[in-house]
Amino acid sequence: MVTVTLEVSKYLMLILFAIYTFRSYASLSHGSKEERRRRATIAQRIIIFLFIFIGFLDLYVYTGDIGVVFFMVTEVLVMIFFMLGFWILYPNAPGLLINHMVLFLSVGLLMLERLDFSLAVRQLIFTFFSSVVSLAVPFFIKKFHIWNRLTFIYLLAGLGGLFLVISTGATSYGAKLSLSIGGILSIQPSEFVKIIFVFLIASMLSKDTSFKNVVVTTLAAVLHVGVLVVSKDLGAALIFFVVYIAMLYVATKNPGYAILGLGVGVMGALAGYRLFAHVRTRIIAWKNPFDPSIVEGAGWQVAQSLFAICSGGWFGTGLFLGYPSSIPVVEEDFIFAAIAEELGGLFSIFLILICISCFLLILNIAMQIKDPFYKLVALGLGTCYMIQVFLMIGGVIKFIPSTGITLPFVSYGGSSLLSSFILFSIILGMYTTQKK
Repeated sequence: MVTVTLEVSKYLMLILFAIYTFRSYASLSHGSKEERRRRATIAQRIIIFLFIFIGFLDLYVYTGDIGVVFFMVTEVLVMIFFMLGFWILYPNAPGLLINHMVLFLSVGLLMLERLDFSLAVRQLIFTFFSSVVSLAVPFFIKKFHIWNRLTFIYLLAGLGGLFLVISTGATSYGAKLSLSIGGILSIQPSEFVKIIFVFLIASMLSKDTSFKNVVVTTLAAVLHVGVLVVSKDLGAALIFFVVYIAMLYVATKNPGYAILGLGVGVMGALAGYRLFAHVRTRIIAWKNPFDPSIVEGAGWQVAQSLFAICSGGWFGTGLFLGYPSSIPVVEEDFIFAAIAEELGGLFSIFLILICISCFLLILNIAMQIKDPFYKLVALGLGTCYMIQVFLMIGGVIKFIPSTGITLPFVSYGGSSLLSSFILFSIILGMYTTQKK
């Protein structure tokens, strides 16, 4: 009976995701009227809560733990609190983007509870705290109109946070990534500095795109990337670099800058390979993770990820019927592999498509914002989100070397979750106050 329930549930969740994905893209079409988008928003929310119910039904049937029921009720209440909070405080906020946030959270919490209940509980606490913070962000965006004049503060705050990691940060997998607060709480400053960095670049380029100012802005960007390289946080350095190139091209409309930037990026990647042993190790593991000489070491994580994805096939093994725990750090860097194994390749494709539709929605929002500064910020934050998705999923499926980047809203981690909430809330706040 348990196996039958798990088998039926995975197909039901796949169908729900297929419908949700179709609704997401249908709502992006230029011909979609406001009433049609409102109906799509409501339909998506029904799908989200059906998905939560089916997922936790699986968990309860398999474990028989009444705590699963309390967890589900608490999760639903947190999601409703977040949705209602935005609806009451900011009625003009795009409901489709809020839906995507809640859907990603639902998938992440489901997989975390399947993998480690204690981590799921902590992530739900992080979710509630982050949702409270995110509800306040649009208020500050609307209340204060000085964000484009804080260039020097952005520069000091960003570099200060990154230098603090170099001086006192803890080393993880060859890179200095996090700060410990009282030995209890650990935060990753680069998750928040990337948002400050977008504001810094937007404040500089929205005022002046002359060659002189482009040079000065580039130096500021190089300082941020350079500090990240010194701390060996090359995944974050790549995000900062790509975001800067995208913002520079859009602000100046000069393809020469983009081409030159890509050339510099290629040379930087080659230098990183030469300078850092852990980068060489990851590239070797990427080239051939099944090499007998490395599969028990550097290639183990990627090899197990590929085995998990292959064993899941198109439709997945079903919750609890796979072996995602065999993948090291599966809750953070490789949670997409766990999703692909137990919920299936098709489910994973729909998840990717929803991530892409989320990015397209952010670009659509950026085009509707009239202020050049806010428009550039929205574009930079959207690019930041999409490149993070690409790096995470690309590393999991061996399309690119693994970078240790998390999947926004889905992977475990308080810093990643809070920064993702803030990032999206800034976009929502700018839309509600700057829409044409």
